[in-house]
Amino acid sequence: MNNLLTDIAGVRVGHAEDAKIASGVTAVVFDQPAVAAIDVRGGGPGTREDALLDLANTVERVDAIALSGGSAFGLETGGGVQAWLAEQGRGFRVREALIPIVPGAILFDLLNGGDKAWGRFAPYRDLGYAAAASAAASDFALGSVGAGFGATTATLKGGLGSASAVTSSGARVAAIIAVNAVGSVTVGDGPWFWAAPFEVAGEFGGRGLPNAFTEDMLRMRIKGGPAAAERENTTIGVVVTDATLTKPQAKRLAMIAHTGFARAIYPVHAPTDGDVLFAAATCEKPVEPLVGLTELGMVAANVVARAIARGVYSATALPFPGAQPAWKDRFG
Repeated sequence: MNNLLTDIAGVRVGHAEDAKIASGVTAVVFDQPAVAAIDVRGGGPGTREDALLDLANTVERVDAIALSGGSAFGLETGGGVQAWLAEQGRGFRVREALIPIVPGAILFDLLNGGDKAWGRFAPYRDLGYAAAASAAASDFALGSVGAGFGATTATLKGGLGSASAVTSSGARVAAIIAVNAVGSVTVGDGPWFWAAPFEVAGEFGGRGLPNAFTEDMLRMRIKGGPAAAERENTTIGVVVTDATLTKPQAKRLAMIAHTGFARAIYPVHAPTDGDVLFAAATCEKPVEPLVGLTELGMVAANVVARAIARGVYSATALPFPGAQPAWKDRFG
């Protein structure tokens, strides 16, 4: 176990970034199609193929999931991932046709100081292809990489995080999250992460929680204050398990795992957030459908909270005037 999404067998992760535009993408690629669902909690989401994941609709499995910066421009990332999969002969078969299934979600990083004058076409399709082509079933970088390259929070530089765990029955569950929240991931102006009760082995600094909470610590800290605008934010991610789940069970997993957002971000699921969480199952191990699924969701929520904190803890500041400091710059 490397405390990463790739601790789930058959899952690969690849990143691609463009430092000039201060944005990037992350591709989660499954060696075999995975059962998938989606849960949307933010008020300003940006998604691709979310209708396909509705429980009433036919397709149950996906080939990959695309996470991207770039706001609505970044929805083209899925097309690049799809193009790479098509070259590999992957996809949903309709007689002689193969259609790679690639849902995705985006976050808003258009005001982070990067040069967004990219010309007629945004670069996200090509970035998506590069991310998929580089996806590996091993270690991958955290922090200011991939979809978290240009991410920010209310107080500190955001980033991309991951974490994993094993349930008492032996099912593995892991998450990858790009943290670009309207709220704060840390308590007040201090170094403490809201997710501290779930930290494992000092994975995001081991600072715990403050001895007491003051009124100022509980004050709302959000991007832009009262002037926060739609779609400036969003925390997006994927939780994956090797348990055998149906599509409705994957939906329930996404819903329970979304609790991890609330454990790690304050405030969360705001009108200006676009919080999206995908859940996917590689279907290698049976899970009891009531108590077993409940435990799986509980552990998944903890993993999501840890991944969010790790994303901010691992981030580095962007090299632009007025850029947000990284956690390690302030509290190192």
